[in-house]
Amino acid sequence: MSPTITGLFTGLLLGIAWVLGGFQAFVGTALLGAVGFVVGKVVAGQLDLTQYLGGSSRAPR
Repeated sequence: MSPTITGLFTGLLLGIAWVLGGFQAFVGTALLGAVGFVVGKVVAGQLDLTQYLGGSSRAPR
């Protein structure tokens, strides 16, 4: 799926959350979407968080 279509669906879902649940639902949905995006990048191997999460800084043996 292209990034344009993904962005369109994300915007539509955020708009629905705002209309149905108010501003707090909008912010919550946006926050969970951002977390899901980062998790997806990590699982796909496109993002390495070891330097931020206290990964091993020792040299390999």
